[in-house]
Amino acid sequence: MEMAGEVSEKPQAIKVAAICGSLRKASYNRGLIRAAMEMSKEEMEGVIMEYVEISSLPMMNADLEVEGAYPPEVEAFRRKILEADSLLFASPDYNYSITPLKNALDWGSRPPNVWAGKTAAAVSAVGGGRRAQFHLRQIGVFLHLHFINKPEFYLNAHRPPGKFNADNGDLLDLDTKNKLKELLLSLQAFTLTLLPLPPPHQSTLFNCTTRRS
Repeated sequence: MEMAGEVSEKPQAIKVAAICGSLRKASYNRGLIRAAMEMSKEEMEGVIMEYVEISSLPMMNADLEVEGAYPPEVEAFRRKILEADSLLFASPDYNYSITPLKNALDWGSRPPNVWAGKTAAAVSAVGGGRRAQFHLRQIGVFLHLHFINKPEFYLNAHRPPGKFNADNGDLLDLDTKNKLKELLLSLQAFTLTLLPLPPPHQSTLFNCTTRRS
């Protein structure tokens, strides 16, 4: 009898929607999101990340809801979140909170709540991001978002040495990139524990063949 070796299989792919709570183009938090997206393409298998813009969303106003429909910008945003398995949030601290990210969270929470049951992770490029992330996690409890607990990611980008390109906010620091990758790997692993198993297919983990001599 001859037994073939174990067949390696690609991990189930997860879709991550990346959202930045800063609208400034050269924001360091946007730089973290761009770095995460590059990692998902070049260094990580099984992670598909898409940036979802929130700057075009109108301020939350129930008067904009007409017969159960939302404005086109809101509908498009909600569809992107609904299609994702997981979320990556980047936010600075605005007076101990997360404006304008809160507006996006509120629009997504309108019935049906598109955040429910998804995993999430948060990063911040400023030390005050601890407060913003704490508030974000509190909101996530009510929205039924499942945040990873570790590793935490807070970065004081304004403390030397510089970690970002001064012109466009691209992340340059290798140590910070490694920490960001650790967070993404943790998010991927946590998400896979909550996702339903993919449908069965013909290939199996072990392939045994018998040959007669």
